[in-house]
Amino acid sequence: MVPHLTTALTGPLLELEKHFLGHATEIERWMRVQWQDHMPPFYASTDLRNSGFKLAPVDLNLFPGGWNNINDVFMPLCVQAAQDAIERICPDARQLLLIPENHTRNQFYLQNVAKLVSVLQLTGLEVRVGSLLPEITAPTTLELANGGSLTLEPLVRTGNRVGLAGFNPCAILLNNDLSGGTPAILKGLDEQWLIPPLHAGWHTRRKSIHAAAYDRVAREFGEVIGIDPWRINPEFGVCGQINFQERTGEDCLAAEVDGLLTRIRAKYKEYGVDETPFVVVKADAGTYGMGVMTVRDASEVIGLNRRQRNKMSVVKEGLQVQEVIIQEGVHTFETVDDAVAEPVVYMMDRFVVGGFYRVHTERGRDENLNAPGMHFKPLAFQTCCSLPDCRQAPDAAPNRFYAYGVVARLALLAASVEIEETEPAEADVA
Repeated sequence: MVPHLTTALTGPLLELEKHFLGHATEIERWMRVQWQDHMPPFYASTDLRNSGFKLAPVDLNLFPGGWNNINDVFMPLCVQAAQDAIERICPDARQLLLIPENHTRNQFYLQNVAKLVSVLQLTGLEVRVGSLLPEITAPTTLELANGGSLTLEPLVRTGNRVGLAGFNPCAILLNNDLSGGTPAILKGLDEQWLIPPLHAGWHTRRKSIHAAAYDRVAREFGEVIGIDPWRINPEFGVCGQINFQERTGEDCLAAEVDGLLTRIRAKYKEYGVDETPFVVVKADAGTYGMGVMTVRDASEVIGLNRRQRNKMSVVKEGLQVQEVIIQEGVHTFETVDDAVAEPVVYMMDRFVVGGFYRVHTERGRDENLNAPGMHFKPLAFQTCCSLPDCRQAPDAAPNRFYAYGVVARLALLAASVEIEETEPAEADVA
């Protein structure tokens, strides 16, 4: 079963899904050519929103947690994709070091790390977990709520390499988004693959740069299969000089919001959409759904109250928000158990390997679902998102999930372009 699509506008979505099915050969050929020119990230996850008239990614994470929410049925897909990724990066790899976030009290996150370790071990690698926490001075085993365990070990720097005591890996996989900056122990490494690269961390990465890369990808893809790229692409704007606490930059923010809402209204009129447009204002760097605000009129960002300013001022690691992206809001008309839901698609290398629905019983279809109170439902497909079935209806499970997979892979391709184009010069790295 696919989640219920609660909208009278099913027609346009069915048309979009049918268009994907009718052009599946061109889509897969185009994707294949793109991956010859661009190296995919090792892994990523993307949040999609399905409005019935639009199916678009609204966020992409290059350091995805949540692997513990992936159904075990997807394990073969994960292992095969991880093997391809490792062969592409370091074919003779025997040892891999995984560096997680410092969330030693977050049981869900620790279970995510343990699940990731189990996937990587099945590729034939010896995988160990190195912690950035200063209090981890010896191997420390943490018991997990699901009955498993996870051992953290102190990192050891030897010359220009990082490993553990008696463990010298050729590759280091980060499951830490570096929101607080690059730890000194990871700077200036030599002859070791750091995955993703340091400049993919939130200390330098910007959502607006990814959005610009996705805009180019969506436009090219739209030309290939003959669709309006707006159907798969949320428009955006940027306000780069704002201080919510001091109330500076409000005019810039209001102008961007007004301009974007005007463009969205024009597209709604073009497509006969009878919904209220909205935008999402969020920190241009950061994750965990922090620093996010839904706005339906430019006047709403002028004179924010103290609670709103405090909410928008700081994101993960206590970083002050000075830059925001204003992103076109995409309603989610999908529901699970009568609660609004959005698909989250997980990828390794260039493959879709699984996903789940983020469900929130207390949020509306035009609100951020990545918030306290959310829960997860595994996606219902038994095979990967690359196997549509043209014998079935466009919204049948394999075809709905194929549509998810197409849009998710476009976001993945944009992330690849983004990483390539933001790579610092060699002198900067040194």
